Amino acid sequence: MAAGQKRSPKKPKSKAQLERERKVNLNRIKEANRILEQTKQKKEASIGQLNAIKEKITVQKGVITNISSELNYIESDMQKTETTVTSLKTDLDKLKAEYAAMVYATAKTANSYNKMMFLFASESFNNFIMRLRYLRQYSEARKKQVAQITHVSTSLEQKINVLSSKKQQKESLLHKQLDESKNLLNLRNEQNNVITQLSRQEQNLQQEVERRQQAIRKLDNLIAEMVREEIARSARIAREKAAASGSGTAATTRSSVNKVTLTPEAALLSSSFSGNKGRFSWPVERGFISQRFGVHAHPVLKGVQTQNNGIDIQTNSGQQARAIFNGKVTLVANIPGQGNAVMVQHGEYFTVYAKLRSVTVAEGEQVAARAVLGTVQTNAEGTTELQFQIWRNQNKLNPEPWLLRK
Repeated sequence: MAAGQKRSPKKPKSKAQLERERKVNLNRIKEANRILEQTKQKKEASIGQLNAIKEKITVQKGVITNISSELNYIESDMQKTETTVTSLKTDLDKLKAEYAAMVYATAKTANSYNKMMFLFASESFNNFIMRLRYLRQYSEARKKQVAQITHVSTSLEQKINVLSSKKQQKESLLHKQLDESKNLLNLRNEQNNVITQLSRQEQNLQQEVERRQQAIRKLDNLIAEMVREEIARSARIAREKAAASGSGTAATTRSSVNKVTLTPEAALLSSSFSGNKGRFSWPVERGFISQRFGVHAHPVLKGVQTQNNGIDIQTNSGQQARAIFNGKVTLVANIPGQGNAVMVQHGEYFTVYAKLRSVTVAEGEQVAARAVLGTVQTNAEGTTELQFQIWRNQNKLNPEPWLLRK
């Protein structure tokens, strides 16, 4: 943004958006509760338990923000309704005053004698007709005035009822907001208790971090090696095809020492994979991201950072890992500390699914999107977590922007 340029105001969310967010938050809380209960089955506190509590805190903040937005809408509606009520009251008072004046004027000619005198005092026949028409119009005007008063009175009563309903909604939401704020406070206290318990296990946590980082390096090296082999294999095949056709280069392929040489079919698959960025289904049916891509400070150990080449998705026990797109299984391996791992190739893209208890596919097998690759393992602490990665050739990508937003 250029210096001095004003930031455009954030557009308020619609009522429909708020309702969708409310339902999403409720589902996320249910998921987090199920996962948290699973981790609580073990007596000792765990990082998985801490992650589940953090997820609940994040969602709880969203719930409170959602309620605040709903309150803003109700406040706005109440102000508009109050303005309408005031306007209707003014109109009603004016109509009643006009009607009173009409009734008073009519009272002067209330009996038949006065009406007859008014008519026969006409100076001419035309004047007589005009006076007769005036009396009739005056009578119709009074009827219309009564109808208007009735209509405005009904509208006013309806608006007052609407305003009363809005006030009740506001009162209910304020109580709900207070309850959710108390829930958030309880969650923060629970989080602090778990952190305190984990802090007493510093030596064990430090060893666990070292084991995890070693396992990640082994997985990283294995994937990198497999990608290099695929790059070399595809380049060799391209050269052989070029030699067989008698040309110096393969007209139907793209070759590079750092990239997979793509056949037209593989290039189409890569393009399709890339074009679906942000629309891929999650590799597990339910769960939340317990650790994001990149370098992160350890949640308990001070001064300790951990590296994540993908994302960790914490889920329920027994959940199945699913391929996010069509491709070929190029690796099935067991990595100590990371369980079983499956790599699926999609042209120049590779997806990796690790921390699997069991695997249901074999190397060389073609799989479709959402095909089951295996079952996610549950560790000794009761945490069920999938490690998911996306590579493009030899480059590690952040998988989060590629998946559908929850």
